[in-house]
Amino acid sequence: MGGFFGVASKEDCIFDLFFGVDYHSHLGTRRAGLAVYGENGFEKSIHKIENSPFRTKFEKEAHEMHGHMGIGCISDFEPQPILVRSHHGKFAITTVGKINNKDEIVDTILKHNSHFFIMSNGEVNATELVAALIDQKENLIDGIRYAQEMIDGSLSLLLLTDKGIYAARDRLGRTPIALGKKDGAICAALESFSYANLGFQPLRELGPGEIVVFDADGVHTLIAPGKKMKICTFLWIYYGYPSSSYEGVSVEEARYHCGEKLAKRDNVHPDVVAGVPDSGTAHAIGYANAAGIPFTRPLIKYTPTWPRSFMPTMQEKRDLIAKMKLIAVPELVKNKSLLIIDDSIVRGTQLRETAEFLFESGAKEVHVRPACPPLLYGCRFLNFSRSKSEMELITRRCIAELEGTEDVPADVLEDYANPDSERYARMTEAICKKLNFTSLRFHRLDDMIESIGIPKENLCTFCWNGKDAEE
Repeated sequence: MGGFFGVASKEDCIFDLFFGVDYHSHLGTRRAGLAVYGENGFEKSIHKIENSPFRTKFEKEAHEMHGHMGIGCISDFEPQPILVRSHHGKFAITTVGKINNKDEIVDTILKHNSHFFIMSNGEVNATELVAALIDQKENLIDGIRYAQEMIDGSLSLLLLTDKGIYAARDRLGRTPIALGKKDGAICAALESFSYANLGFQPLRELGPGEIVVFDADGVHTLIAPGKKMKICTFLWIYYGYPSSSYEGVSVEEARYHCGEKLAKRDNVHPDVVAGVPDSGTAHAIGYANAAGIPFTRPLIKYTPTWPRSFMPTMQEKRDLIAKMKLIAVPELVKNKSLLIIDDSIVRGTQLRETAEFLFESGAKEVHVRPACPPLLYGCRFLNFSRSKSEMELITRRCIAELEGTEDVPADVLEDYANPDSERYARMTEAICKKLNFTSLRFHRLDDMIESIGIPKENLCTFCWNGKDAEE
C-alpha cells in the first residue's frame, strides 16, 4: 500500500525523518525515498528495498543529508518522492493511493505537448502523474484539489516546498494522515504511532479532503475537511500496525473485538487457539479470551528476513515464502485440535500451505477463522495487490466453479456476500475443501463493522460487498 512521513523543524530534521519513515516499513517492500530542503536547497534519494531494509539502504543519507524540512516514503511500486521544477517552483512530492484512470489522464496531459518518463515496467510513475495534474492549475492548493478530483481511486499526499510542507488527505479519507507536535517541530504521518518514540505528541488527524500546510511554527488549514468519509476498513483488520489508531479507534483493540465476535458465533471446541503471525495474533487473543480456550503460539514467524507473503509478484515466490516463513513448534501441534485465525483469505496460498504444514507436523484438526468476510472484489481504491483479475481471489474461483461461469451477475455475487444465504454456505464449504481445512467460518461483515465501532457509512467495505464505494 505504501506510507509516508514528513517533518518541519527549527533544527536539522533528518533524524526524525529517517526513523519516522522507517516506522512505515510494514506498508511496502519495493522502493523508499527521502527528500529534504535546507541551506543547500533540495536533496533527494531513492533506493530499492526489495532485498534490504530501509535502515540499511539509507544509512549513508542519515549521516549526509541535511535540512530543516523533509518528506519520505515507503512505496510498494513507483520510485518516490520525486523532485519537480514547474511554474510553481521546485517541490518534492510523495503519494499514497491508486489511480484507475491513469491512461485517460496521461492522454489528456499529453495533448498539451508535455511528456512523462517511463519506468522500467513500462508504466508512468503515478506520483509524477499527480505532479503533472497539480501543475495544470495556477497555485498549489487548486492543483492538489484538481488532482484529487480528476483521479478515479484515491490520493493522499505530502508536498515539500521551500516555504513549508503541504499535507492533503484523500477527499473521502480512504487513507489517514495524523499530525504530531513537539517543541520546535511538527510532523505528518500515515501511521500515528510513527512519531511517538521521536518525542512528538498527537496533534490531530486530518479530516477527509482536508489540505493543510505546516512549518516548524504551526499548521494552517487551506481546505476544510468534508463531511463524507470512506476510510479503508482493512486498516484495522490487516494493514495497520498494532500500535496505531485511526479516527480514534485502536488497531489492536479492534482486532481483539473481531476475535471476540468470531468466538461468540462459533460452535467448535478446539484444544487451543492460535493466530497466524503477525496480524492474526491479536484476533486470536480476542477469540481465546472470549471462548475461554488456551491461546498458544504453535507457529512462529521468522522475522529477520521474510517479508509479508503477498508482496512478491511472482506466484512461485509467493508460494515459497508462504511455506518457509513460518516455523512450527512441534510440541504445541502434535495431536492437537487447532483453531487458527488469520486476517483474511485472498488467493488461499498462505493458509493452504499453513494448514498442510500443521497436518504434516502432527495436528489432528485445523479449523480456520479469517478475521474478515470473504473477499469478493478487487480493491479499487488502494494498491492492496496487483492482481490482474478478480479470478485470482479464491472466492471468485470457487464461485465460478459453482456457477459454471466466470461471468457471474452482480445480484448473484450479492447473494454470495450474504452470510445467511445458501450460496454463501456452499462457497464457504468449497473453499474449505479446496484449502484442506477441517472447518472454515468467516467473520461476518456486520460483526466486523461493530468490532471497529465506526458508523458503517464512514467505512469502505467495497472488497467484501461491492458496495459503499462512494454512495
